Amino acid sequence: MNIEAVSEVYQKLNKHNLHLLEGLYHEDVVFEDSAHRLEGWQQLSAYFDALYSNVIKCEFDIRHHQQVENNGFLTWTMTLEHPKLNGGEVVSVNGVSHIQFADHQVIYHRDYFDLGEMLYENIPLLGVVIKNIKQRLGK
Repeated sequence: MNIEAVSEVYQKLNKHNLHLLEGLYHEDVVFEDSAHRLEGWQQLSAYFDALYSNVIKCEFDIRHHQQVENNGFLTWTMTLEHPKLNGGEVVSVNGVSHIQFADHQVIYHRDYFDLGEMLYENIPLLGVVIKNIKQRLGK
């Protein structure tokens, strides 16, 4: 298993083929992102099932990948369509994943992305407030 294999799986992934993740992740995987920390394949599998059952579409465009020994990094753009975000329209979020391997599987997966860009800015009313704050901070 290497970072290219992870990249290939994520570029194919959709709500109808989540089984592609089964051999990718170690039984003792730790997954973290801006909103979650999950431990073990069972928790991660349940998370993906819930995530993909609620979205219209979620796709990853992997931009770059690098690996040194058992550590790999991916840069990506996720396009997400969710009925409760942005009126069901497409939301694009850029991110980076840090991946560690053990026993030829992913043992650690940490996603770094702007949760505000993905979530808060795309919720009615709250989105206007968050975008306004970001504009003021940029001045």
